[in-house]
Amino acid sequence: MHFSEQVITIIILATLTGNYLIGMIADFLNLKNLNQPLPIEFKDHYNQKKYNDSQNYLKANTKFGFITSSVDLVIILVFWFSGGFQIIDSFVRSSNSGSIVSGLFFAGILLLLKLLISLPFTLYSTFVIEEKFGFNKTTPKLFFIDLIKSIILSITLGGILLSLILWFLEFGGQFAWVMCWAASTIFLLIVQYIVPTWIMPLFNKFTPLENGPLKEAIIKYAKSIDFSLSNIFVMDGSKRSSKSNAFFAGFGKNKRIVLFDTLIKKHSIEELISVLAHEMGHFKKKHIIKRMVLSIFQMGFVFYLISIFISHEGLFHAFFMKEVSIYAGLIFFGMLYSPIDLFISILFQVSSRKDEYEADLFAAKTIKDKQPFINALKKLSAHNLSNLTPHPFYVFLNYSHPPVLLRINSLKSL
Repeated sequence: MHFSEQVITIIILATLTGNYLIGMIADFLNLKNLNQPLPIEFKDHYNQKKYNDSQNYLKANTKFGFITSSVDLVIILVFWFSGGFQIIDSFVRSSNSGSIVSGLFFAGILLLLKLLISLPFTLYSTFVIEEKFGFNKTTPKLFFIDLIKSIILSITLGGILLSLILWFLEFGGQFAWVMCWAASTIFLLIVQYIVPTWIMPLFNKFTPLENGPLKEAIIKYAKSIDFSLSNIFVMDGSKRSSKSNAFFAGFGKNKRIVLFDTLIKKHSIEELISVLAHEMGHFKKKHIIKRMVLSIFQMGFVFYLISIFISHEGLFHAFFMKEVSIYAGLIFFGMLYSPIDLFISILFQVSSRKDEYEADLFAAKTIKDKQPFINALKKLSAHNLSNLTPHPFYVFLNYSHPPVLLRINSLKSL
């Protein structure tokens, strides 16, 4: 398959600007949809001030998102057409360190530049916007400690995986993409397994849920649906944010339920059980396995396409590169792949929203009372200042969960 330098340039330019414009249109429609009055279903949990706060929170984040996405687009285009990729490539090649090490440095420098550019925006989002609306609880010290830990993890785990991929693509021959696929799948499964016990504790404290009515109720419900459960933990989410959440992590013997301390403080035992019933529903309905399998097949598809385009000279000419390299080809392919990635992500979102409805239904039927979960959804929305009236097009592009009002109406119809 052959594309000229001009065609590839046009495709990538169209992709970058197209994604930007689609995002702007979705944001505009979402903001325009804010002129609706408070839905009657939420009048027991929202007053007018709380509703105004949720709308202002969305406005602040949307306007800030417009600034960040605009800056990102301008920087990418300037860097591209000023020969930035070639400058970095010349620098890493000057060390004569071999293709694998050069590739690691090439990717590392690009990621460092991205980090430095995004850092001021992240700081503003955390310490201005989140602070203004009462969510931020982190300190500057904790913020930078988290950042350093994240960098070390990225270098360690990302460096291992990228080294393997570069080696396979360099020396693996016609089946290199299969080797990359297999290595990435094994790597993904290992990371998923160790996340609850090795990685997450680096950032938060996990305390076993103490004996009492809540733990007894969770164990009783788990037994009623034949759900194997032994690890129930409370996470100190309040150390960073006042927002609430609950989730499952890991699989096999490392599978655990995690409750934010903020969630426990704000909800009754019945509401907490309903939230966990929803999460357990994802396991019982095989949603977790389905998503993992789909992700693995998507990886295989991506690596197959990479094997076709990785050494395409037109791709390198489009980025003003003097020499072809596996490591730069990976970066450039990622930009060329964006339209397909957008399409696949939309399909994943559609599937995810369907799964959420199924998990809601599972929770309501197994608890035999839909009201606690409805109350929990309302409280979570109010505490997190969720947008109650998102535009359908914005939902279509961005939402992995159905809008909360649709979920509540679906539960009420049972």
